[in-house]
Parts: sequence; C-alpha cells; structure tokens
Amino acid sequence: MSITYLEAIREAQAKLLRDDERVFIYGQDVGGTFGGAFKATKGLAKEFPNRVLNAPISEDAIVGTAIGAAMRGMRPIVEMQFADFSSTALNQILNHAGTHYWRTNIPVPITIRLPSGGTKGSGPFHSQSMESVYAHYPGLIVMTPATVEDAYTMLIDAVAIDDPVVYCEHKYLYYHLKADKLPDKGLPTGRARIARQGRDLTIVTYSAMVQESLAVAEELARENFEIEVVDLRTVKPLDTDTVLASVARTGRLLCVGESFPWGGATAEVIARVTSEGFHLLDAAPVRINAKDTPIPYHPNLWSAHRPGAKMIAAKARALLKE
Repeated sequence: MSITYLEAIREAQAKLLRDDERVFIYGQDVGGTFGGAFKATKGLAKEFPNRVLNAPISEDAIVGTAIGAAMRGMRPIVEMQFADFSSTALNQILNHAGTHYWRTNIPVPITIRLPSGGTKGSGPFHSQSMESVYAHYPGLIVMTPATVEDAYTMLIDAVAIDDPVVYCEHKYLYYHLKADKLPDKGLPTGRARIARQGRDLTIVTYSAMVQESLAVAEELARENFEIEVVDLRTVKPLDTDTVLASVARTGRLLCVGESFPWGGATAEVIARVTSEGFHLLDAAPVRINAKDTPIPYHPNLWSAHRPGAKMIAAKARALLKE
C-alpha cells in the first residue's frame, strides 16, 4: 500500500502528537471534521481532543499565540492555509520568533507549515514560494522537502528543533508523489541529498523542482549525458559542501527554483559556488526561476510561468555545449 506526500505530513503530525504532549496544531479550520484546507490534519482533532485547534482568521494572531505558547514550553505546529497568507504574519515570524532567542536566551520552538508553490488555476494569491523571503532572515530554519520520505522525517525533525522552522510543503506534490513506506529516520537537517549521480552537469534544486530535474536527467541520459541532481532539502542552512563537491565532479552548474528570480536560493547557490569554487567551473553557471511577474491563473500561462522539465532540459543542453 502506497502513501502520498500529503499523507506523510498527516502521519508525521499524528506521531508528534502521540509522542509528545507539548505538541499541538493551530490554524484555520484544522480542527473538527474539516481537517484543514488540504486535509493535512483530517481526523487528528478526533484522535487528539483539544490539541488540534481552530484559529481566528488572523495569521498575525495565530503566529503570535504560537510564539507565546512556545516560550512557555510548548511545541506548536502552525498551519497556514496557503504560504502566501503568511506575509501578514511577517512581523511575528521575522522580528519576534526569529530574534527572540538572541535577545533573551529563551528559545521559540515553533514549526510553521506553508503549503507552497503553484497549481493550475490557483493564481497570484495562492501559488507563491516564500522560502527565499524567510531564508533571508537570521534565526529561522527553512525546510523544503521534495520527497514523501523527507516530508515525514523533516517535519518530525522540525518540531524537535529549538529554533523556529518554516516548513515549505509543496501543494503540487501532495498527490503526485507516493512511496511504499515511511522511513524510521532521514538525513540530518541541513544536509543536501544526491538524488541522482552524474558526471556531466550538476542541477541544484529543491522542492517540486527536484522531480522536474530528475525527469530531465532521465531524458538526457538517453542522449548519453549523465546529470547529477542535488536536492538541497533545506535552503537555510544551505549545504555548500555537497554542492561544491558535486560541481567538482561535473564542472557545470544549473540552479533551478520555482520562486521569483530576484535574489533567492538559486542566486545564493551560484554566489557561493563562484566565490568558493570558481576554479571548479568549466562554464558560467546558469539559473532558472519563475517569471518575474505575478503568477497567472490560466493553466497554460501558469505552465509557461513556472519552470518545467522542457525549460530545464533546454537550459541544460545549452550549458552542456559550453
């Protein structure tokens, strides 16, 4: 029997609630029978009474309440209905949760789940990838799980960490990814994963773009190119050592992200490689991001806006000729 990416998130939360009485879930419509906007908490309120709590329609208030609970020893999991909506809680997340330990020596162990990225027809207010915004600020850990296994183990790890964690789960992967079983443990937080080994070009990516990049690697293998795919897993901290080791093997670097192009995780990877590993490069590094426009509603426009396998393959072929 297979388990989906979404079910892995639900199972991780069930385990956390079962194993640690300090854990509770707080968010809009997460309790009762509704189970959240994407059913990531479905059934948990019944199994764990008074620990899966509906919140008011105020992301600012939700995160502020969670910060206060964390300061008093709890381990809250906050669910945002969409990553986009977390922008109304930026002051709480960045200026309070992110800095509190450094001002008071009191940790704020909150985990904020952000249903991230685009799906057809979602438009500009329900499709954003916010990881680069949160990675810019010190004091936060930013996770971007790209597999069913990581969706499970990384959420469990997030709640155990004393720092605030922004957990960017990708909506497109909820039902598109399946695994045969859940693992007992995963890689340590902050460690990248070699998703596919290669010798000709390194693709560094994360979240849903890992699957697109693996499809490209499979396509180019039929043309006798071996593409190495590095899944960052977390964009903050960023595993520079694994990236540099991969570029040392291949000599070429393509960075792929779904977020907007200005700054961000892909720019940071290239900045680090060019400053710390310029001698390893046989060609100028290239990056691919979404278009620098609001995210369109129409499925065809959305497909053109978001990086996909066709766009990644074209860039990879051009870079292989350099």
